[in-house]
Amino acid sequence: MTTDAASSIIDAPVAFSLLRTMWRIRAFEERVSELVATGEVPGLVHLSIGQEGVAAAVCGQLRHDDAVYTGHRGHGHALAMGAPLDRAMAELMGRADGLCHGKGGSMHLVDVAHGLLGATGVVGGNIPLALGAALAVRLRGGDQVAVVFFGDGAVQAGHFNESINLATLWELPAILVCENNGFAEFTPRSAHTKVERVSDVVAPYDLASETVDGNDVFAVYAAFGRFLARARQGRGPMLLECLTYRLRGHYEGDPARYRQALEVAEWQARDPILRLERRGLEQGLFGQAEVAAAEREAREAVEAAVQFARQSPFPARDQLFVHTYAEQE
Repeated sequence: MTTDAASSIIDAPVAFSLLRTMWRIRAFEERVSELVATGEVPGLVHLSIGQEGVAAAVCGQLRHDDAVYTGHRGHGHALAMGAPLDRAMAELMGRADGLCHGKGGSMHLVDVAHGLLGATGVVGGNIPLALGAALAVRLRGGDQVAVVFFGDGAVQAGHFNESINLATLWELPAILVCENNGFAEFTPRSAHTKVERVSDVVAPYDLASETVDGNDVFAVYAAFGRFLARARQGRGPMLLECLTYRLRGHYEGDPARYRQALEVAEWQARDPILRLERRGLEQGLFGQAEVAAAEREAREAVEAAVQFARQSPFPARDQLFVHTYAEQE
């Protein structure tokens, strides 16, 4: 589908909603970067700056009774699903009022109320979990879907192919969303596989797949919308590969010497937020005042979340082993 065709299915309210979500993610991630530098956010942190279009376009079409699984770069997916900014920030800062009571941190966000069933630092480890959720939907006869986000590095893992095989064999209502940002940690895709496109990797399994410009939020929205309609009808699984780019290193503190300056500059010009703003203004979907308001409101909300987190206590010592094991009510 062309960009113009994709644009035709997105009206002004949807376009502005996507912009607001993308700015909330961007503002959140930029503030987290600052808090990592000051030591207020501990641990290894992976930001999704530059990849906001995928999270907004995909999660913006899901329901809270759908199942979403993400990985180590999952803040944007959580926020796009509706996770409260204040509780998400508190979780990253290790506070008791966080989504996981301050015990999960950046790579283990969970918000069941909004359909986010889990994040994991195990590369590709979320894919089999999503298949389990999709199988449960199939057995119960519902129209929910399971969506899993992962990077192109996960595709080389054995459990990826095992999962694709079972998903197609059982025709599960699962949509696999690959955020192909060109690097598996520090390694370019060309250095770890001969297959350039992830959509080609799954070709032998005969499942519906498509590769789109992940920094074109309209293109992602249109492609995922088509897949979502099929999945709700029980016609799964499907794979959507979104070509995107992280404008930060693999983790906060990564010097990113493996990247070329020209490459970074080219992708900065393709920033998904700037592209959406330009297109929205050109097509009259929103005005300059709304664009400014979207950024301002996002930054104000994120700052309020930081203050909430700072006022939240750290988990009490007697809670150390609570939630470590499953407990019977």
